[in-house]
Amino acid sequence: MRLLPMKEPDRSWRSIKGQWKKDAESVGEDFSTFSTGSFTTYDALTKDGDHPSLYCLSDGERIHAACQVSRLMMSKFPSPILRARFILVSPVYELGIADAGQYAQMMVALFSGIVWLSRDTMSANHIRFFLKSPGDSQYFAALQASPPASLFSKFTIDGALIECSLKEDELAETETA
Repeated sequence: MRLLPMKEPDRSWRSIKGQWKKDAESVGEDFSTFSTGSFTTYDALTKDGDHPSLYCLSDGERIHAACQVSRLMMSKFPSPILRARFILVSPVYELGIADAGQYAQMMVALFSGIVWLSRDTMSANHIRFFLKSPGDSQYFAALQASPPASLFSKFTIDGALIECSLKEDELAETETA
């Protein structure tokens, strides 16, 4: 799975909502009530067309998740950070069509996509990744132990927030490659 900007016609918010509507209705869920609230942020962000900070996790055939990603400065960090928030997942995960293991794999793939963005197109030394819930932190707990081969110099989880910093030597390698 890859994290891609929501700007192609097949990755537009309208297209994603259409796919997710079919997913919800396939198990008898009323999509109009299912999507109330959580989708409002995306509806507002895409009101005037594409929004450059929206990304989706795609396997080429389906969109599994979406989030807002922004590169910004924060006073507690000496360099730009990459912040991922407003995670939405396909009804496939929320309505039990996919199992808990598939949900975990999707969340890890989403986080991996954010790490990739921080090392590539949206260069940043630090990441703030807002999970859907504190319960999702279990999928990332092993990353808090910093073995020598880890990409991270710091990795913390507080509630539903992951904060991590990439090792400086890892950044230097990708910038010279």
